[in-house]
Amino acid sequence: MFNDFYGLTGRPFQLTPDPTFYFESLTHRKALSYLSYGLAQGEGFVVVTGEVGAGKSTLVAHLMATIDPARLTAAQIVTSKLDGEELVHVVAQAFGLIVDGHDKASALGAIEAFLHDEARAGRRCLLVVDESQNLGIDALEELRMLSNFQLGAHPLLQTLLLGQPEFRDTIQDHPQLEQLRQRVIAAHHLEAMELGEVQPYIEHRLKCVGWTGNPQFDQRVFTELFEATGGVPRRINQICNRLMLLGAVEQRSRIDGAMLSQVLEELELDGTLQLKRPERKAAEPAPVAAAVPQEFAAAAPAPVVPVDAVVMAELQAMLAERDAQIVELQQAVIELANERDATPVVPAGRDEAMAELEAKFAGLEAKMIEQERTIRQTLTMLIEWIESDDAQRAAA
Repeated sequence: MFNDFYGLTGRPFQLTPDPTFYFESLTHRKALSYLSYGLAQGEGFVVVTGEVGAGKSTLVAHLMATIDPARLTAAQIVTSKLDGEELVHVVAQAFGLIVDGHDKASALGAIEAFLHDEARAGRRCLLVVDESQNLGIDALEELRMLSNFQLGAHPLLQTLLLGQPEFRDTIQDHPQLEQLRQRVIAAHHLEAMELGEVQPYIEHRLKCVGWTGNPQFDQRVFTELFEATGGVPRRINQICNRLMLLGAVEQRSRIDGAMLSQVLEELELDGTLQLKRPERKAAEPAPVAAAVPQEFAAAAPAPVVPVDAVVMAELQAMLAERDAQIVELQQAVIELANERDATPVVPAGRDEAMAELEAKFAGLEAKMIEQERTIRQTLTMLIEWIESDDAQRAAA
């Protein structure tokens, strides 16, 4: 509906993976580098994990679109709860093989013969397994066994495993997967997009379907979208679909924060999208509480203040002090320059005054260096605390 109203040639925020809309965020660029490296090796396993909607399937669709089918034969499967024998038959079907009989041995024989034929024709084979977190340990072991097929010293099959974050934990920690772990030649966890990438992402998808500036988006919309979605592409697509629909219904040529608030409220009420809530609970203990000196342990409890607010207040005070020192230093420089540009006649006591002024200059400079060091330490502490807090919320 909104495509016609805004003069677009297609659906910019469709949820189905489409390589046409591939957007190379920082994390996608890293993932593509790992994938390219892994495929260049031509063997073993490449593992890509990420949250639901992070863009794993779109990334692989983009990669597949760049591959020459004359050099590489690729098959893709989306797994459900399959055991080892079922997985072997599904792999055979994915490569278009008709298996005589329904036993595992027949399926393995057909797969091996197919891989040999492809190798003799000069083509490598790639198996893409999506939703790998659904696979049991026996199914993963069957995939490892398939990687044993060789023609002479050349491996015949390479496997790309895509999965949600729990699959990364399975690969890293399960004691029965040591042999598979040793065959993982590249791995990457696909993170969400950063705040500064939300606007380019939305505009990129719009331009793919002929967008020329209608509708326009208020800047605050991009920030609030990031806060509501955590930078996950599929969540952004869901919200933007509803925003564009609302804009078309209300004949709006500009998407503003009020419209976004309305859409977010509707999505929360109908339960179609789990929104990210960035605000921290007031009752959460301050992470630096353990660092309070013992002598203050019996003191009356102070009002609970978020740690980031405390650190920011301290940082602002330091910056204000530094600015005052800069002004004082500039005045000292001006005085020193005026003294040096003055008449060459040396007045009584001038040497002592100049020495005093230069000492003051050196002292201020030393104080500024120390202040800069303290500010850097405070910034580092703030960044580390925010990152650790983000990691704790993600783990929760």
